[in-house]
Amino acid sequence: ATPQAEPQPAPQKSQKAQERQEVYDGFSPENLRWGNLSWVVISFITMVHVGALAAPFFFSWSGLIAAVVLHWLTCSIGVCMAYHRCLSHKSLKLRQPAKFLATYFGVISGEGSPLMWAATHRVHHGRSDKEGDPHSPYDGPMWSHLFWTFVQNSPRKFDLLVKLYAPDLAKDRMLQMFENTYAFWLWGTGLALGVVGYAIGGWYMAASWVLWAFCLRMVCAYHSTWFVNSATHIWGYRSYDTTDHSRNLWWVAILAYGEGWHNNHHAHPRLAKAGHRWWELDPTWWTISTLRAIGQAYDVDDRVPDAGNRQADEEEE
Repeated sequence: ATPQAEPQPAPQKSQKAQERQEVYDGFSPENLRWGNLSWVVISFITMVHVGALAAPFFFSWSGLIAAVVLHWLTCSIGVCMAYHRCLSHKSLKLRQPAKFLATYFGVISGEGSPLMWAATHRVHHGRSDKEGDPHSPYDGPMWSHLFWTFVQNSPRKFDLLVKLYAPDLAKDRMLQMFENTYAFWLWGTGLALGVVGYAIGGWYMAASWVLWAFCLRMVCAYHSTWFVNSATHIWGYRSYDTTDHSRNLWWVAILAYGEGWHNNHHAHPRLAKAGHRWWELDPTWWTISTLRAIGQAYDVDDRVPDAGNRQADEEEE
């Protein structure tokens, strides 16, 4: 009888592959359970939503103006330009003081620290709409829009995220400073808004400035960017053949300063310009162009593909 070959053991995953899988598992919706919730995040998000609901009862024109200005500074300059296009994708580089100010505006958006945000976003691009995607709507629309933020991030998860997905950013001393002092800048800005309001018109104006320029502004920016995670992977049109379900959605582009042209972005993530057709308006790109014109932005990648070219760039996991 012919001797049967011994069954070969399954090849062992490398340490890096095991660590990547641990990161993917950490973003599973199965982690959304009572004992694994981040009550700090849940409490903060609840607080600013309650504050946003109270804002109309403390209306002031100066509070409204401060909210509009800070919405643009934090959502477009801070998140869309600094956190997203500059840090996550290196679509451009910024000189000082623009780099400091733009990152600061990202910090006070309340959407998380710069290293955590950029590393998580890089995971999203590597695993978009697959297992391990931090916020795919195919794990549930509300999961992608909000609930994924409720999961507790352990120190090990943060360390692995930065080690695997943002080692380049971790070397930046300015980013390390913002990482270690995130709460100080966030709460300090809220306090400063209250002080300015009080100086203008006492306790009523202090409440007005905090509720409008901190709470309501932050809630509007939250949902603007969260719609990029949820809505633009469900509705809209596709200009490029990507491996995920990303879409271009005009109303999200309006709310999120150009980030709604999401299929364009997933096809060519290194481009600093999200709008690829003349009518795909991208206000964040206008700011980048202005900063480049005055010498504060450089190495800007603006090579939009020729019309009719549906081929997407390959993305690394």
